[in-house]
Amino acid sequence: MPSSPTPSVRTIKTYAVTPRPNPEVPRKLDMSSWDVPMLCGNYIQKGLLFKYPPDLSVEQIIQRLRNSLEEALFHFYPLSGRLRIVTCEGGGVTCHVEVGIDGEGAEFVHAVADEIRIADVVAADALGIFIGCVFNHAIADGTSYWHFYNAWAEISRGKAVGKKVVLSRLPVHDKWFIGGYGEPPIKLPYSSPVEIVVRFSPPPLRERMFHFTSESLAKLKARANHECGKGTISTFQALSALMWRCITRARGFAPEQKTSCRLAIQNRTRLQPQLPPNYFGNSVYAAAATTTAAELLNNNLGLAAWLVHEVVSNHTDSAIRDMVHTYMQNPIVYNLHFFDKHSIMMGSSPRFDMYGCDFGWGKALAARSGSANKFDGKVSAYPGWEGGGSIDLEVCLLPEYMSALERDEEFLAVVSPPIKLEVLLGISDK
Repeated sequence: MPSSPTPSVRTIKTYAVTPRPNPEVPRKLDMSSWDVPMLCGNYIQKGLLFKYPPDLSVEQIIQRLRNSLEEALFHFYPLSGRLRIVTCEGGGVTCHVEVGIDGEGAEFVHAVADEIRIADVVAADALGIFIGCVFNHAIADGTSYWHFYNAWAEISRGKAVGKKVVLSRLPVHDKWFIGGYGEPPIKLPYSSPVEIVVRFSPPPLRERMFHFTSESLAKLKARANHECGKGTISTFQALSALMWRCITRARGFAPEQKTSCRLAIQNRTRLQPQLPPNYFGNSVYAAAATTTAAELLNNNLGLAAWLVHEVVSNHTDSAIRDMVHTYMQNPIVYNLHFFDKHSIMMGSSPRFDMYGCDFGWGKALAARSGSANKFDGKVSAYPGWEGGGSIDLEVCLLPEYMSALERDEEFLAVVSPPIKLEVLLGISDK
């Protein structure tokens, strides 16, 4: 059967949101060895779906969001700046962020998707609004993304009751650099900015959200620890191992094929001394557990979970510093063509406070993402709506692999039915 046409989105109006001048902000902001590699990365595209607040008009919602965004940008000023790439004398280019310049600020877009309802996204039916946020991945990672989103919501929530908001978590903008390579900026070995940009167009993919209750995950964790005989496997390590096994089985690799489970691992708390928890920017590496398809599938879940656990445990201060030194000796810009098609990539985190983002009209009904940073084998983790340790996984696979995953017995024994928000919230308007 032919696929249904994509519902159209109409742009109503685009606004420029510019924060008031911040005299303490330097005009030029250098980029770290974790920021520069992401210059060609897709933008982070996430957002939250809310039930429409019945006591507010569209105009009131837009005005509140714009006003609170303006205030949030005052504190998170790199997001209102502009990237600048400079060609160096003698070859090479550098990149930095400029703030306090003409034309700076963020776009705020009011758009309407007439044919989409909440029921098209989650098991509930009502009118809803979706608040999406997009920013360049070279500016910050997922931890900083949700820090900013929560701050925006905190300001909006305060304005709803007429309060002047003092943010509970101010961002720290002092960049971390390793010694021994001179003063920033980092010089890249390209002859012009054009060489940095490499576009990536994935093949047609299927994308699905899968829900895992805290009870199901507790059993999975206990199974992984029992099978490996260690007792130190975390819930997310067990879940990552499960997805690695089931997706590898769905892909039907030859027994000798090498395959990896890559995990986005935070550096902030692993460096010694630790970075401030509110460090704004990128501070993450993708570490990989690797084995053959035969070893992965002919053994039990415990082996896969232990391989994942070891990779996470070995991501120490010295390992991070070694990776930074290696990068600084040959700095480049990454793109999605670097991804190994025989791997899976576990991104995002169930620890991100997505459902704490209350703009003044209650808890969101769902967290979702845009089309960026998606490829065969990308798995993004979200906290489950009901909390308590539940997790949602957004899985992107080639259509034939997704069909095989949906029939996989090991996977089906763990995945849970989606929660029925309509029953929990009583929001049906039928």
